[in-house]
This record gives sequence, C-alpha cells and structure tokens, in this order.
Amino acid sequence: MYYISGGMRSGKSSHGSQLALSLSENPIYVATARRWDEEFDQRIKIHESDRDERWELVEVEKYLSKEIKLKDQVILVDCLTLWLTNFFMDNEYDVSYCLEVIKKEIFALKEQTKDLIIISNEIGMGLHAETSSGRKFTDLQGWANQYAANLADQAILMVSGLPIVLK
Repeated sequence: MYYISGGMRSGKSSHGSQLALSLSENPIYVATARRWDEEFDQRIKIHESDRDERWELVEVEKYLSKEIKLKDQVILVDCLTLWLTNFFMDNEYDVSYCLEVIKKEIFALKEQTKDLIIISNEIGMGLHAETSSGRKFTDLQGWANQYAANLADQAILMVSGLPIVLK
C-alpha cells in the first residue's frame, strides 16, 4: 500500500498516477468525488483529462471495499479527503463514526487489492477552519491520514511537485 499526501496542487495525483502506471499497464482509477457544483465539476474534468486509455475508471462515493475486489489489480484511490467528506456529510458530522468506517474501508481495500495507492490532502497545515464542522473535519482528516500512513508500506509527502519519502 502506498499513501501520498500533500497540499492542494502539490502534485499528489500526478505522482500517484505515475506510480500506478509504473506498477501496471492498466491501473484502475477510483474517483470518490461528488459533483457538488459547477466549479467542482471543472476540477473533475481536469483530472479526467490527465488519464488516457490505459486507465479504467470506477466511480464510488463511499463503500469502496464492497465495489472493488480485484486482488491482481493496481488501484489508485483519488482521494481520501473527498471519500471521507461523503461519509462526513451523510452522517451529520459524526467524527467517531466516520473515522471507524473509513479505517475499516481502508483496511479492507488493502487486504483485497494487489497494490493500493491512496491520495490524500494535508488540510490542517494552514488556517484554522472558521466553523465547528470545518474544525471537526480537519481533525477527522488528520486522524484518517495518520491511520492510512501508518498502514501503508510507503508514505510520501508531496511539496511543490517533489516527493518526500516519509517511510
């Protein structure tokens, strides 16, 4: 399992895609994002344009371990932050429940795939969120990141397009 984290536009997805293609000729890209609004739809289109015919696309918002059971495939999950957001929004900001569910999902995915690459965001390194729900999500994201990074065989922090190997 590979875990790649960093700030926005740090090169996480690009690095993860390069890694996936180095491990497989036909990796699976798992998109977890919901199309929240027009601006977010544009972000999704940018990611879509970065992939060519070698990629298989699977769109799953929450229970990835039920949808993805491919032991011989390389799976790139982009991203943990949006995946976690879906649970958070659908469960009334219940941090404990969401953390429990995401840990089970990550562990199950690791167990049932050949190579798992999880992209995530470091959102707690900047300004503090103004709202209670924002602060709760920042905490949740931090704990989910710690779990994924500790479970991973390799953890990478992306800064300005450069990978820093954490382990």
